[in-house]
Amino acid sequence: MKIDGNEIRPGNVIEHKGSLWVAVKTMAVKPGKGGAYNQVELKNLLDGTKLNERFRAAETVERVRLEQKDFTFLYEQGDALIFMDTETYEQLELQKDFVGERAAFLQDGMTVTVELYQDKPIGISLPDQVVLEVREADPVVKGQTAASSYKPAVLENGIRIMVPPFITSGEKIVVDTNEITYLRRAD
Repeated sequence: MKIDGNEIRPGNVIEHKGSLWVAVKTMAVKPGKGGAYNQVELKNLLDGTKLNERFRAAETVERVRLEQKDFTFLYEQGDALIFMDTETYEQLELQKDFVGERAAFLQDGMTVTVELYQDKPIGISLPDQVVLEVREADPVVKGQTAASSYKPAVLENGIRIMVPPFITSGEKIVVDTNEITYLRRAD
């Protein structure tokens, strides 16, 4: 779908210079002399490079629609993560690098959303929150209450996060997968 250069908004995925780009920031600029333009900060979806580009209203760009499909995480095999399409039951293999540090939050049977462009995966989103068990938690240091006294804890997946002093090892907590932070105790 073609859109004018001044219609690009943050979050739009466009095809530009032979690659796929997502608009991170946009700013409409109206200089005193010359025509108005849209200053757009783009991020390449394939290799992560950034680019600042000016688009005039007269220019048109191709807006790309990404297909979003639900996949179920099956298992980990070396550096590969194996997912299954919930509709066709086909398996998809992604490298751990593709998922990034959030791969540690994947649990058997977890449903994730994979963004596809021409059947090629270009993005993955995990659930915003997961429930994990605290494996190790440091004991509380008494009298350290002048500031918010969070203490380090190690979760069942090996990730270290800061938790409130009342959390003990063996408890289940809810963790934000985007910020990698403690949210609350699990019910």
